[in-house]
Amino acid sequence: MLIIGVLDLQGAVSEHIDITKKALNTLNIKGKVINVRSSEEASNCDGIIIAGGESTVIGKLIYQTGIKDVILDNSIPIFGTCAGMILLSKKTDYDQPLLNIIDMEVSRNSFGRQRESFEKEVTIFDKKYPGVFIRAPSVKNVEDNVKILSKLDETIIAVKQGKNMALSFHPELTDNTFLHERFILDLLEK
Repeated sequence: MLIIGVLDLQGAVSEHIDITKKALNTLNIKGKVINVRSSEEASNCDGIIIAGGESTVIGKLIYQTGIKDVILDNSIPIFGTCAGMILLSKKTDYDQPLLNIIDMEVSRNSFGRQRESFEKEVTIFDKKYPGVFIRAPSVKNVEDNVKILSKLDETIIAVKQGKNMALSFHPELTDNTFLHERFILDLLEK
């Protein structure tokens, strides 16, 4: 049985749990979605979702709980949204703990502050998708081994490296399970 963890240290956790369960049902895949608060819980996961929230706080807690070591030692695939994108990066414009999983540099709050949040349709995997941007980061640059999945105008907003995927926006705040389904299907590939 596939086990997908949603990092439950801070951020939009319940929304990711709900939409991941819905994606599993849509795909007719037997799986379980769990909250991850400890390294032991993380070690049971086939994949982990890092939700939006405050990336500095989440990063410190990932280090303090030992979850970082479990993720890196076991090469657990990560789906990071908003703050999760920042944490997956190798470099950002702010001094904070990072996981260094995707070869990219990220700019925090690239689209402005909370009051400048917006929704805009984006194209990702050649499909139209409702992008919800809240204090969203963007990718400044990527290495050659990182696939750019989507741009908003000329700004990179979604990338993939191996089975790891990072988005600037919040798919958990929509009813569209497409991106969660893509992550789940990647987990099942050998």
